[in-house]
Amino acid sequence: MTDPKPEQQESLQRLDGDETLIAVPSGQPVALQDVIWNVPGPEGLAVRFRFVAPQIAREGGTIPYEVAAEDILHLCQTYALPRLAEFGPQPTQIIISMSDQPVPFGESAPQATQFFEAFTPQDDLCIWEIF
Repeated sequence: MTDPKPEQQESLQRLDGDETLIAVPSGQPVALQDVIWNVPGPEGLAVRFRFVAPQIAREGGTIPYEVAAEDILHLCQTYALPRLAEFGPQPTQIIISMSDQPVPFGESAPQATQFFEAFTPQDDLCIWEIF
């Protein structure tokens, strides 16, 4: 992920998460790191829900991408969609990310395992987009 441009940094809105665990189908421990909005994504206005999921780690992790992908869709449907109204205008895209460790937004972290998926909110569903 690239750093937001200076003019985007000014409009960037961020809500910190906490250590509350969120239930996902795999049963792995997942917590909200933060929510980022007001920074355009590739398809227009996007809201990014960023989660920490230590079990996706390359070394010592027990959750492969295929399992994490089901958790990501679940987080979009049951966590992100119900909260969209809290973040201003309806976005054209929801981006769900998981990282095995907290990563500051816009910074490179080659040591971190990170998964990203983008969805279009449509009729109370998250429609998966192919990057």
